[in-house]
Amino acid sequence: MQRLFSTFANGWPGAGILVLRLASGAALLYLALTAWQATPHLASIAPQVIAAAAGMFLLVGLWTPVAGTLTAIVELWISFSVGGDPATSLLLAALGASLAMIGPGAWSCDARLFGRKRIEASPRDSSRASSR
Repeated sequence: MQRLFSTFANGWPGAGILVLRLASGAALLYLALTAWQATPHLASIAPQVIAAAAGMFLLVGLWTPVAGTLTAIVELWISFSVGGDPATSLLLAALGASLAMIGPGAWSCDARLFGRKRIEASPRDSSRASSR
């Protein structure tokens, strides 16, 4: 992850990324739940199930570039394969692609697992060093 993102945004930008992740993930889960209630056949709602799995990863900020890319691909698939208004799917595809490019932010599992670590070095004890 460090190779993909030079920093994990903190402060106001990090809060904005957190809001984007939470809104996208919640919307993906909600749409999958409503699709499942309308049609309980797994084969017909497979794209929504895949999008919901990516949404769970976005909610916690784990594997954000992969989850965002998967969200964008699946939502484009949904918008072109399902009849009706594709506006919601296109919006979620754009949000997924944006999160894949921006990164997870400082308030995510990715930042905790793969973020830069700060190592505090304690001062050496001079009396112990001189006795050698």
